[in-house]
Amino acid sequence: MNRRPAVLVIAGSDSSGGAGLIRDVQVLNALGVDSLCAITAVTAQSDSQVCAAQLLPPEHVRAQIRAALSTRSVGAIKIGMLGDEAIVAAVVQSLPSRTTAPIVLDPVLCSSSGAPLLDAGGRQAMLRDLLPRVTVLTPNLPEAATLLDEPVAVDERAQARQGRQLHALGPEAVLLKGGHATGPEATDLLVTGHNSIHRLTSPRLNATRRGTGCSLASAIAAGLASGLSLHAACIQAKRYVHSMMAAADSALRAKLSRAELRRK
Repeated sequence: MNRRPAVLVIAGSDSSGGAGLIRDVQVLNALGVDSLCAITAVTAQSDSQVCAAQLLPPEHVRAQIRAALSTRSVGAIKIGMLGDEAIVAAVVQSLPSRTTAPIVLDPVLCSSSGAPLLDAGGRQAMLRDLLPRVTVLTPNLPEAATLLDEPVAVDERAQARQGRQLHALGPEAVLLKGGHATGPEATDLLVTGHNSIHRLTSPRLNATRRGTGCSLASAIAAGLASGLSLHAACIQAKRYVHSMMAAADSALRAKLSRAELRRK
């Protein structure tokens, strides 16, 4: 019997289940893809704050990656929270070539509540050593601005410029997510070789949900592991996250309606 495609997830755990490794595995399973895991950090989180975080020793992260890759072949690798410079270095040393397995990097710099999840040395190591190894980088607008040490882009022209700047640092492609922008549409920009830019749009929803960055990157990895082109994998991933957000939006509207009825 043929086994399902598999993705190696390198990320931190989130005790609330709203983001991180648990969210990654949920998304991959929903898209018909198996998961192998290398945990970089154990965090205690709720929906409103990071209560504690413990980084794993770099040698243990390295051992997990090597053990996972020796267990079975993977169709893609998804990287999330790394924590510090030493773990970034351990991951870089352990990764196969992106020609062997496409690598999706979600540059987790801080939590939704604003707690830092990657130190300054880790950011520099990510820019210098990890970006040239990845297939696609998936920053949101604040993450792109932080990586480039620039203000957050306020329009699509500035977003495109920052996407090109990040692409010049070595990844094969950059998917700059527009969820933090404004307007009736949420527009992501996929920057690939020769300064080619593809616009991926969906109606903007009012709902918010933790773990959307994890979900999008994992969904892209699932598509790549299943044999989709990068462009097709990004389209599938955006549709998946939009449907997830739409469900959250519907649930919020229903909750508000019930509350309104109780007040009457």
